[in-house]
Amino acid sequence: MSLLGNIIWLVFGGLLSGLAYIVAGVLLCLTVVGAPFGVQAIKIGAATLAPFGKEVVELPRANSPLRIVFNVLWLALAGWEIALAHLVWAGVLALTVVGIPFALQHLKLIPLALVPFGRDLR
Repeated sequence: MSLLGNIIWLVFGGLLSGLAYIVAGVLLCLTVVGAPFGVQAIKIGAATLAPFGKEVVELPRANSPLRIVFNVLWLALAGWEIALAHLVWAGVLALTVVGIPFALQHLKLIPLALVPFGRDLR
């Protein structure tokens, strides 16, 4: 079921979203200051390409002081906007019975979009 869900997800917008995150991440990686944020954007892009059958996990030392600082910067600069976009799409998709599994995937991506440092989708 995960494979079918991921294929449908990719066809109906997941591919474009994932590629947009990855391109933005590569552009951020062109600067020294943006590199850590670019890596996280690429990670979110990879998670957006195939979210079915995966879950957000907290890595060891996820709440180290440096990761907390980076998460606060991420949240202030872009994280809340990304999370809000996932929330809006989840609301739109939840209006139909067919869209509910896809809405749940958007809801799953919100914590990763808010605080990506120290978290991963596995």
